[in-house]
Amino acid sequence: MTTRSVLISGASIAGPAVAYWLRRHGFTPTVVERAPALREGGQAVDFRGAVHMHVLRRMGVLDEIRRLRTDPGPWRVVDSRGDQIVALPAEFAGGEVEIPRGGLARVLYDLTRHDVEYVFGDSIASMTETPHGVEVTFERGAPRTFDLVIGADGLHSNVRRLAFGPESRFVRPSGHHVAIFSAPDHLGLGRDTLLYNEPGLGVAVSGAGDGATAAVMCVFYAPWLEFDHRDVPQQKKIVLDAYAGAGWETSRLLRAVPDASDFYFDSISLVRMDRYTTGRIALLGDAGYGATCGGMGAGMAVVAAYVLAGEIAAAGGDHRAAFPEYERVIRGFVKACQRVAGNAGSFLAPTTRRAIRRRNLAYRVLTTGPLMGVLDRMTTKAATSITLKDYAA
Repeated sequence: MTTRSVLISGASIAGPAVAYWLRRHGFTPTVVERAPALREGGQAVDFRGAVHMHVLRRMGVLDEIRRLRTDPGPWRVVDSRGDQIVALPAEFAGGEVEIPRGGLARVLYDLTRHDVEYVFGDSIASMTETPHGVEVTFERGAPRTFDLVIGADGLHSNVRRLAFGPESRFVRPSGHHVAIFSAPDHLGLGRDTLLYNEPGLGVAVSGAGDGATAAVMCVFYAPWLEFDHRDVPQQKKIVLDAYAGAGWETSRLLRAVPDASDFYFDSISLVRMDRYTTGRIALLGDAGYGATCGGMGAGMAVVAAYVLAGEIAAAGGDHRAAFPEYERVIRGFVKACQRVAGNAGSFLAPTTRRAIRRRNLAYRVLTTGPLMGVLDRMTTKAATSITLKDYAA
């Protein structure tokens, strides 16, 4: 084996997942994470279809994920009075099993923390590839050399910027933006989700089932918007300004924004790249081919992590053979998932009243009679659009 040490940037979902498989294959992974501790919160993520379930089962985490599942109810589109316009089945957004993103991150971290090195509160400052490895300097820690580097550090990937170039070359904004935060459940939602729209604005609020808390997702269209993705106070002001004067229960829900400790905000974007690897460096998950929401990012990350680690092992650690095969195996899968993600913004926040009516009519038709299963099949088809090899671990 020509490769042993692998540095992984990012400790959310893709990073710990690929660390697990690399360790099983006999490699020595190190995970570095900018945040000082494991990131909690975030929107719920879901898994669906035989491919997702197969990988989770082989990792030994499927039962734990099912234990922590959110068990969501249907999505109900409502008008300004709160009256239902159309209802979407729970499987449309929740798949076969849904779990809070922070809960999934904890499961994967607990799975790997005893035999994988984690470095929190640090980040890669520079990478220099040599014939014998990648010399890495860190913002805080001492320099180290690794055989390979994997960027699993999300939409705003630091590894992608250092190895491939500026973010503007690869991240394609849709014009829509999303904010997620917790708020009191004053509507008595149970586990249902209510979605309210005005032109260019959407507010979805989901009950946690405890009668006390709810998850709020605000999606709005602002193609001209510029913001600092690390400046949370600025982001909160942007959201409050965007929804000033909005109807239904919006103003009451947004009272939670100023004090929300789990507040998340970003553009709804797709990452488009011709290749996911260069030299000894590979991108995984959202860093290389992600979507902010709607693209089954968690499922795509755990499946691609299985493939990347498996190809490195199958090639005996030779990245020159492993990386091209990794790209070949996942490319069609990635494209299928991104096609689904491309509709997320326009579904959650249509930009005109006519578009809102057209969306509601389309989903009313798709949730009646013989077309009832079409919604689920649309997403499950993408989630299963890959044939997995059996990499011996």
